Amino acid sequence: MGVGGPGAGEAPYGGGDALLGAVLAQALEASHRIAPRELADVVGGAARALGLGTAEVYLSDLQQRVLVPLPDPELREPPGALDVDGTLAGRAYRMGRTETVAGPPGVGWVPLVDGIERVGVLRVGVHIPPGPLLARARALASLVTLLVISKSACGDVLVRTARTRPMSLQSELLWAFVPPRTIGTRHVTSSAVLEPAYEVAGDAFDHSLAGDLFHLTVVDAMGHDLASGGSSAVALAACRSTRRADGTLADIAEAIDTTLTRWIPDRLLTAVIADLDTVTGHLSWVNCGHPPPLLIRGGRVVPGALERHANPPLGIDVHHRPVPVHQARLQPGDRILVHTDGVTEARSADGDLFGEQRLIDTVVRAIATGLPAPEALRRLMHGLLAHRDHDLRDDATVMLVEWHPDR
Repeated sequence: MGVGGPGAGEAPYGGGDALLGAVLAQALEASHRIAPRELADVVGGAARALGLGTAEVYLSDLQQRVLVPLPDPELREPPGALDVDGTLAGRAYRMGRTETVAGPPGVGWVPLVDGIERVGVLRVGVHIPPGPLLARARALASLVTLLVISKSACGDVLVRTARTRPMSLQSELLWAFVPPRTIGTRHVTSSAVLEPAYEVAGDAFDHSLAGDLFHLTVVDAMGHDLASGGSSAVALAACRSTRRADGTLADIAEAIDTTLTRWIPDRLLTAVIADLDTVTGHLSWVNCGHPPPLLIRGGRVVPGALERHANPPLGIDVHHRPVPVHQARLQPGDRILVHTDGVTEARSADGDLFGEQRLIDTVVRAIATGLPAPEALRRLMHGLLAHRDHDLRDDATVMLVEWHPDR
């Protein structure tokens, strides 16, 4: 059964629990002096001290198909990976809520979430009823998530755990540049997916928050080689450098264009670059040769709402031409869907085009059933991969942004 949020009067992370505070402080202090491979031992000790029994950390693989156990040197027979679809652990991951079984033996699965980015699940060896024990489990899961994120930057153990096979050089380059797949606040949520995860080359995305302003970029570089990955990486770097120097959207497009022309000539790149004021809902964007963004309102796509005349692709030195910045005003609950042509132009073995309508229908149906954006896009991408018999010939990227100021 699923366990919902804290009940009335219940502190979400065990406020007033002296043991909880002491154990978490000790685990945090110990984490400063351990290698990533020792993380499992620290987590296990903290779980036992909190009365949660044994504990294992499972991380989602890059394609969000399986949950892979973190290596534990103390275990002679490590547990196997668990499917994201069809298991209780996977349900906790997909829906972002604690799942528990009374047993015997009792077991609980607690989501590991960094902000709103799904990382994996924490398995504890006891049944977790609502109350202080659940609060302890959630607090430990929050600490574990922070430790996983911080330790991933100082070793390969955690990164390798999240991979099920080797990665191409150009894909390694791009994943080093893209941000977390999901970010958000009380006012806006953005989630993105990118495939083929281990061989991606020309697609990339960026999204960030600066005060009340939310920024997004989706790029698609020509080709499928290291130069393509380099083009996209350079585009993201030029975007961030210009944005962080208070440049406008037109300035960003010009910076990408001139940088590509100078350093990676003869390579074109399409892009949608946008800013959303999360207070007013004012949307500004430029479109350089890219499929137009789609506006989803009230469970349907508003035809042509964000279709404007597109500027030429970047990388052909047209910076001397004015880059038009388009404007629109969103309504609360509106969603913006940005995709690359590798999604809509994917064909099955018998020539069936995936198409824009199938993209729209898949996302809208998922939203209508109440699925969170990361889960809706995960299912969309798995459907696309199945359509292509898991053999994408072109990169495919989808970003879904929701403005929800009243949430």
